[in-house]
Amino acid sequence: MTQCIHTVAALRTLVDGFHREGKTVGLVPTMGALHAGHLSLVRRSMARCDRTVVSIFVNPTQFGPTEDFDRYPRTLGNDVKLLSELEKEGEPEILAFAPSVEEMYPQGFDTYVTVGGPAKPLEGQFRPTHFRGVATVVLKLFHMSRCDVAFFGQKDFQQVQVIRQFTRDLNVPVEIEICPIVREADGLAMSSRNRYLSSDARNRALSLSRSLRKAAEKVRAGCRSRSELEAVIRAEIATCANHKIDYIAIVNPETLLPVDENLTLPVSILLAVKVDDTRLIDNILL
Repeated sequence: MTQCIHTVAALRTLVDGFHREGKTVGLVPTMGALHAGHLSLVRRSMARCDRTVVSIFVNPTQFGPTEDFDRYPRTLGNDVKLLSELEKEGEPEILAFAPSVEEMYPQGFDTYVTVGGPAKPLEGQFRPTHFRGVATVVLKLFHMSRCDVAFFGQKDFQQVQVIRQFTRDLNVPVEIEICPIVREADGLAMSSRNRYLSSDARNRALSLSRSLRKAAEKVRAGCRSRSELEAVIRAEIATCANHKIDYIAIVNPETLLPVDENLTLPVSILLAVKVDDTRLIDNILL
């Protein structure tokens, strides 16, 4: 059975014991409501590291004032059950770390991590305080867990670049591993927010992954025009009603800056689209 702990002191006691025994520690930061995408990160950590810490914390500092912090799904009991099912027989390999907001941000807390570069465009424009909250909580989790490797999914592509940036800039001794997007059988990128979608909205949300596949097909066929690829994506998403595009971005994968009209591979295509009232992101690396 996966052990669930709630305090930094308890986490550090256990992790320090692992390190004294010469064991490596992997970290999988999550906001809970675990799905197969999260579990793929946990499996990867278990394959690489002796012990895995899975943080389960809905982080208030990365939500804007009009966003879904209050209604974000919180399913701790089921999350721990799913993690327990991954463990092999014998000594548990997974720790669930589920702190309270007060444990993470005690009274008087007033220090934040501000990242430039890849944090500025795209999500940084639409959600201006988001990456400050992400970078702050992830750095705190790095220190709390004293992990050797941290595992993140490619679905949150910009977030990963932001984390890589501050890890390099601040000389944080943690290896960052990016793991592939996990999709439903019909192509929808797995997300905890997918549960907000009605059956009809979920069906319409498939236009995001379809648009990326069509763009990839055009690139494989020899297209190197940024504007043509953008048009293909926009047209596919426009086939569905009640979709609002925040951005379609074809960018350098490292800097997230826009590429020239005549693009050179590799490039990343990133999307943010509101499907009814649910904002979804997706991406593809070409």
